[in-house]
Amino acid sequence: MKKIIVIGSGFGGLSIAARLKSKGFDVKLLEKQADLGGRARTFIHNGYKYDAGPTVITAPYLIEELFAMNQEKLSDYVNLLPVKPWYRFLFDNGEYLDYGEKLGLTVKEIKSKYGYQNAVSYIKLLKHSKRIFNKAYTELSDQPFETIGSMLKHLPELIRIRFDRSVYQSVDKFIGNKNLNQALSMHPLLVGGNPYSTTSIYLLIQYLEWKWGVFYSEGGTGKIVDGLERILEKNSVDIKKNTEAKKIIYKKNRVVGVETDKEVLHCDGVVCNSDPTYTYEKLLGFKPKKVSNRFNLKHSMSLFVLYFSTKKIYKDVQHHTIIFSRRHHDLLNDIFNKKIFINDPSLYLHRPGATDPSMIQNNNDTFYVLAPVPNNLGNVNWSERAEEFSNIIIKTLQEKIMPELSENIVDSFYITPDYFEHELNTYAGSGFGIQPVFTQSAYFRYGNKSLETGGLYFVGASTHPGAGIPGVLSTSKVTEKLILRDYGNN
Repeated sequence: MKKIIVIGSGFGGLSIAARLKSKGFDVKLLEKQADLGGRARTFIHNGYKYDAGPTVITAPYLIEELFAMNQEKLSDYVNLLPVKPWYRFLFDNGEYLDYGEKLGLTVKEIKSKYGYQNAVSYIKLLKHSKRIFNKAYTELSDQPFETIGSMLKHLPELIRIRFDRSVYQSVDKFIGNKNLNQALSMHPLLVGGNPYSTTSIYLLIQYLEWKWGVFYSEGGTGKIVDGLERILEKNSVDIKKNTEAKKIIYKKNRVVGVETDKEVLHCDGVVCNSDPTYTYEKLLGFKPKKVSNRFNLKHSMSLFVLYFSTKKIYKDVQHHTIIFSRRHHDLLNDIFNKKIFINDPSLYLHRPGATDPSMIQNNNDTFYVLAPVPNNLGNVNWSERAEEFSNIIIKTLQEKIMPELSENIVDSFYITPDYFEHELNTYAGSGFGIQPVFTQSAYFRYGNKSLETGGLYFVGASTHPGAGIPGVLSTSKVTEKLILRDYGNN
């Protein structure tokens, strides 16, 4: 029985561990923290439970697969609740748009606020998104890209769907309203990309949401993590928490073990859910062979996340509210390119109690609010500026959507890019690995299988097909195929 060590327990690590165990491998899972989940872990603070990270659950069949292949049912562990509406978009001029749940309602909402022509144009945009989805997701999301040729053969169709345009440019070709353009091109921000530079391939997320819906895990995203942990334990996966990988050991161009902060573990292969840039620099000590991954990689923005509870129940606040800054294009340029401190952030507000009454805790409303900010390649000193930025967020929420917020907060704390860099070991504190621009897509992303040494594989946001829960879960499907090809079923 081949021994595989998985480094990191985000959704990528958990899913590849479940997949490999179901195929008969001896799997050991290493996690630096005291709990599993990585970006999807759960925070407990002063008696309140908070989702640390991803809360928009789409393509739930990918999660169901992990349970089914281990002879379990997702529904026995997790109850997925439909979110209604999926998002409320709040614009700088005070307008808002409720988006999702039922297509007819969304089209009617667009028509009533932005006119008949924009409603018709939205349907055309969605059809274009479906075409991209059928190619880039259905055909390619679980396929390895090991050579440039494996990517070039798809180039004719990629040209037809205009991969060279950005998501924002593609939306703008259909929609004739600035606010709608911002709303309908926001999805790259959910996977670490700038809508003005992310390849339009990621417009597929529009259709993906309509195909399967948007859900929330009752009790928090951590319930999914807990469920996966239980089935891994039930199937004798050796889970080692509070154990940090310090070095990947290789001899004669083949991985033979992992040195942790506690011991040396021997194995036949390693799968890294750890950030690849960090892994090559800190755990391997060499640069990747693939030229596209050696120099000038563009890493995603980072995140500032404020977690808080209020004694006031904000019943009119939807589950997912996205608040757009007045400076949409320039703000994103400041974040992604200039990497400077901002004082007028766009915000994503998560209020789980709108969907799940159990998240009204201690008779108080619980939230997190997320602001995209520069990664640590900029010069923002968060130990000095974090409190100031937290106050900016609270003031913005109070003015825009949550009156009397400051006097109703009963619990709060925040994380900065330093958390992502030092606690989650991501390069420069990036929130989503490398950016989803075309020159960093498919073959040009970090390989799911290492070219440098045998027995080394990757899953997670920086590998193919990319970030977001469906993307990360799909990386494990790609990597599983490569491992089974190399080792066979055990």
